[in-house]
Amino acid sequence: MTIIINMREGVDWEKIRIAARFIKEAKLVAFPTETVYGLGADALNDNAVKKIFKAKGRPPDNPLIIHIADFNQIYELARDVPERAKILAENFWPGPLTIVLPKKEEVPYVTTGGLDTVAIRMPAHEIALALIKSSGRPIAAPSANISGKPSPTLAEHVADDFYGKIECIIDGGETKIGVESTVIDLTTDPPMLLRPGGLPLERIKSIIGEVKIHPAVKGKAVELAKAPGMKYKHYAPEAQVIIIDGERERVIKKIKDLIDEYKKQGIKVGVMATGDFYEADAYFNIGESEEEIARNLFKALRELDKSGVKIILAEGIAERGLGLAVMNRLKKAAGYRIIKV
Repeated sequence: MTIIINMREGVDWEKIRIAARFIKEAKLVAFPTETVYGLGADALNDNAVKKIFKAKGRPPDNPLIIHIADFNQIYELARDVPERAKILAENFWPGPLTIVLPKKEEVPYVTTGGLDTVAIRMPAHEIALALIKSSGRPIAAPSANISGKPSPTLAEHVADDFYGKIECIIDGGETKIGVESTVIDLTTDPPMLLRPGGLPLERIKSIIGEVKIHPAVKGKAVELAKAPGMKYKHYAPEAQVIIIDGERERVIKKIKDLIDEYKKQGIKVGVMATGDFYEADAYFNIGESEEEIARNLFKALRELDKSGVKIILAEGIAERGLGLAVMNRLKKAAGYRIIKV
């Protein structure tokens, strides 16, 4: 039995206490953040965290991000907190930034995917912060989807994957950003971007200077994942996604040509793009700005999948600002099937 708690009008502390009780009892609660919905459990309870991995079908070496509600909680989780971490927190917490630091012994290895580092963030969402405060626990929470599938930006997406499998879903409406947090590793010098996300890399560099980009961001295979989204197939719908990237007019023409080709073969095809140029079996206008595209990305993949299409053709966007995070997710969803035009 899964209870769904409606909190679309904002924090209801009586309802928050119900959800917090589940966390204290080592059970699972899905909750909204500003990025995507998270599937949460007590980060310091081995048995609770194992339930996350089981529910998602998540590989055990894929680390989880721990969510906190007060900066001082970082000292309970990390054995070394450098000045850079404090500077980043001052500028970007609460917000879509995850910081990787050396872990304390109190943090179970199951939570960190067997690593001696811990990933920590403070979400910028009143419901998430209220849940952490009310439970009195740091909350480990990957995205609330079956492992490898598109992340959820609505409570309905969570219910599609987990209704009847977890104890509680808090419905806080649609998430604001739509892609997961940016992950920065501060155990290296200079710091390293492990995953692009809701906080553009350019803003981080403006505060702390040089940041290297991990090869996994651009698609290179890795043996050891220090952050979620680095090693395994992610964000993929059932349909095959193909990215068409290049000069705008050529992209439009290529997508139209591909639609015609697939229709001749009797293959249902969907398109996620900007502008109403396409006569596909299903279409999702993903928006004009980077912010709109990021917010709509996972919703588009899920809705096109539900339409029954076998192929999803997606326009590529410039890899700057939030575009770096969007293309990172889109490339993984496509299994790096990209047509350059």
